[in-house]
Amino acid sequence: MEIDDFIKAIEEEFDNLNPGDVSPNSVFRDMEGWSSMHALIFVALIDSKYDVLLNGEELKSCVTINDLFDITCLKLNGGAAKA
Repeated sequence: MEIDDFIKAIEEEFDNLNPGDVSPNSVFRDMEGWSSMHALIFVALIDSKYDVLLNGEELKSCVTINDLFDITCLKLNGGAAKA
């Protein structure tokens, strides 16, 4: 899995995001209109696309898109993240 594919999946999931709006260093809680519903959407997206279930504490520990990517990679078959 690569960060560019991860970001593309996020941009496709949220109607208010266009290609290029998100970078690895984007603070996802700063996204326009962020709410707890967005957190659930992130969890559902990662679960359905990568078969990785993040718990609340793991999500709370993440700040950037790269943090989400890293924890997803770690849980995905013990894989290493690729920038």
